[in-house]
Amino acid sequence: MNRELKTATDVLRRGGVVAHASEGVWGLACDPFDDSAVARVLDLKGRASTKGLIVIAADANAFASELDALDGTVAGSICASWPGAVTWIVPSKRFPAWITGGRASVAIRVPDHEQSRALAAAFAAPLVSTSANRTGEAPCRTAAAVRSVLGGDIDYLLPGEIGDRSGPSRIVDAITGETLR
Repeated sequence: MNRELKTATDVLRRGGVVAHASEGVWGLACDPFDDSAVARVLDLKGRASTKGLIVIAADANAFASELDALDGTVAGSICASWPGAVTWIVPSKRFPAWITGGRASVAIRVPDHEQSRALAAAFAAPLVSTSANRTGEAPCRTAAAVRSVLGGDIDYLLPGEIGDRSGPSRIVDAITGETLR
């Protein structure tokens, strides 16, 4: 593990907020089970807690408890889409209300971005990953934009480059098959 990734992981373990590159925009990561860290992310974004947050992981195994509760065909379709820019809404088996927005479901994804997966792998658990921006504003697409918009509110900016996606991940309800975004 390189020094920057170790620093980012240490910050996350201490309840911090880390900006990181993702497929098409910069993201904000924190421990989804740390209510104070999640509250900080929601506060700095100006995002309502009822909207819920996407949780990412290095691989599908990190979501075994959610995937094991699904029909095998559905779980297989989800795993076949990863890594990729597809977020799936699945029944939550362990994520707290501050992640699910109070719903019985959670948004999960294994990103198609090496740094995002490496960060989750180094943390050895799922991570919140939401776009680095204030609600209503465009997501940051450069490290300089993150520093300008959120610099004083984040604990660490993990050096990296975003991928070539032009938009956010597609969101699909795993139970109904409906595309929500």
